[in-house]
Parts: sequence; C-alpha cells; structure tokens
Amino acid sequence: MRPRKLFNGTAILGLTLTFGLGLPTALRAQGTNPNKVVDMESQQDQNQQLKQKTLDQQQPEAPKIDPAEEADYKAFFAASTPDTRIPLGNDFLTKYPSSHYAESVYAGLVQAYYGKQDWKNFYATADKGLAAFPDDVTMLAIVGWVIPHVFDPNADDAQAKLDKAEKYEKHAIEVAGSMQKPAGLTDDQFAQSKVTLLSEAHSGLGLIYFRQAKWADSVSELQQATQSSPTPDQTDYFVMGVDLDRQSRFPEAAEAYTKCAQLNGGLAERCKQGADNSKKQASQAK
Repeated sequence: MRPRKLFNGTAILGLTLTFGLGLPTALRAQGTNPNKVVDMESQQDQNQQLKQKTLDQQQPEAPKIDPAEEADYKAFFAASTPDTRIPLGNDFLTKYPSSHYAESVYAGLVQAYYGKQDWKNFYATADKGLAAFPDDVTMLAIVGWVIPHVFDPNADDAQAKLDKAEKYEKHAIEVAGSMQKPAGLTDDQFAQSKVTLLSEAHSGLGLIYFRQAKWADSVSELQQATQSSPTPDQTDYFVMGVDLDRQSRFPEAAEAYTKCAQLNGGLAERCKQGADNSKKQASQAK
C-alpha cells in the first residue's frame, strides 16, 4: 500500500528549507510505497485487501446482511475515483454506522482523501475510524506516514502531531507482528502485505525522527524501510543521506544519496549533488 508521487520534484525542492540542510520544510509524499498517491492499480490492491479483511471478520453465525447494505458496500468499492467514492462512503457510514463493513469503508475513505490531498478530511476521517477501530493497520500506517511528510514545524501542535504519528506507527508495527493470515491469501501474498506495511511504518518513523533531529534513530528506521521494500521510497534515501551527513558519516551518506539518485523521482539531481558533496567531505576527513 505504498504511495506514488503526490508532488513533483520541482515542487519539493522549491519549498522553504529547514535545518539548513537543503531538506524541504514539507517533504511531501513521494508516493503507499508510502511514496503515496494511490494510482488505479494500487487502489485496486487496497480494495481487495479491505474486502478480504471484512470477509475474514464475518463469522458463520453472523446474521444475514441487509441486501441494501450489501449493495451500497459493493457500490462504494466499485467507485473508480475518489470523487465518486467519497460521497458513497460517507453515505454508507451514515446509513449503517454499526455495519461490520464500517472498518473497511473508513479505511477506503482515508485512502480516497489521501488521493485528493484533502488533508482536513483525511485526518478527520482517520480520527473517527481509529476511534472505532484502533487496531486498523491500514489507517495507522498511512496517517503516521503522512504526518511527518506534510509537516509545518511552526504550527502550534507540531510536536503533538509528531508524537501522534510515532504512536500510530509503533502500534502498526505491533499489530502487524500479531496478524494472522487471512483465509483468502496465500503465504506469499500475506508475507508481502506485511513487508509493505512494515516498510511504510518504518519509513514514517524515520521521517518523524528526522523532524525531531534524532539522526541515528532516523537512519535505523529508514534502513529497515528501504531494506525490506521491493520498491523503496526515494525520499527515504535522501533523508537517510542527510541524517548520515549530520553525523559526519560521509561514506555512508554518499552511498545513501547514490541509491536515491538511481531511483526515478524529482530528487535524483539533488541526490547526485549530495553524493558528490559527501564524497568530498569523506576525502577531506582522511
């Protein structure tokens, strides 16, 4: 469930710099890679995961679902765009607040608002969803990932938001560790789903610790995020390079920047420059 690009490289590099490091004040999502705009393929994957989750939650003795509720649920997930999905989801939760499909609908709505970059409704819907379903790893991971990427250090609640994001990502990792394989998934599919989820959670923690100037902790989390992901986030390597530079670990920083430059995305040129600068610093330190 990792993100695709929400903002292009020009927009990222054009933002106000922070820490004097050349890092944008609001490093936006590079993609639920959590590089995250959800494209059609990844949205369909998300839909299937959510559908499977609800099917697994149904017990044999559960009462028969109202045909109208079933039809509305199917219509929600059949909607092909956020603009069509969002009103259907909100209507569903209004009509069926106690539905056993409610958790999946909340998670689908959060993804839809993410795709629109509608952060006000993204957070408001996630807050409601997690109040009702505090162990939902989909919502925990994406919210904890978005907060440090879409971040204003001058906001009155800046630290509170980072604390909230850290809590969410740590809980997502905890929940993922105890997850049982759904009946409809193969062992490989389940394993890959957990890898993707954990990569996203560690990516989020890496950005959180970067925002808090905890350079070593940030590196540790970003290493876990990139090592486990089949499609690592370019931003993770860039931030890792900055973290390592701040610790005067210049050869390692150059390696991180080089990996960043090898990935497609708007930070490639910036990472090439970072690699060159770190190599020079390493040479001068000898």
